Amino acid sequence: MVDTEWPNSWRAAFRIELRAEAIGLAWRGWPVVPGTYPDADTTVGTPYTETLWTRPAPAHSDWQSRIGAHPQQVAAWWTGRPYSVLVATGTLVDAIEVDDHLGRRAAMLLRGTGRPAPIVAMPNGRWLFLVASADHLPRELDEAETVEWHGEGSWIPLPPTPFHHGVVHWRVKPDVWGWNLPPAPVVHDVLVRALNDVSAPRTDVPQVVPVESSAA
Repeated sequence: MVDTEWPNSWRAAFRIELRAEAIGLAWRGWPVVPGTYPDADTTVGTPYTETLWTRPAPAHSDWQSRIGAHPQQVAAWWTGRPYSVLVATGTLVDAIEVDDHLGRRAAMLLRGTGRPAPIVAMPNGRWLFLVASADHLPRELDEAETVEWHGEGSWIPLPPTPFHHGVVHWRVKPDVWGWNLPPAPVVHDVLVRALNDVSAPRTDVPQVVPVESSAA
């Protein structure tokens, strides 16, 4: 695990970084809530922490009532515990979670537009494309097995949240957009294009034509 194997000085610095990121997001109005972390040794009143820890989940059963807390309250939550940094989705921000192949293709297409969306990469090989909240997902994305929509009632981890084998990190930081999230339809359209690209059969593979041998 990431945090448990570090020297105490590094662990303390990492806790401070998690707290600072949570406070910074709260000051910008993002709905931050504390999340579970790999070296948690006790449960804190939620069924999420009673199962095998594989990725962050809300650390408190009343997490939805904590949405919109003042930054001072957020600072108090992160004092003494290295909570993961989670952001509740469905009010300010949504996220579309995709696999690595689709994520790379979509990121390339977004760069081509000159206005890339904030993108998060997780150590499990999944990508998160952050957008302003919307009320639906296009049918092509909704039916794709590798795509997951994080809207109302869900959450996403943000950097530098730890996983068992690495930490969450930004591939495209929100300040690229001045912390204004892109409209969902813009990113949805790009993801649909990327999905069609990665699903299409390759036509650039050269075909081998058998050569007939001449008669002796």
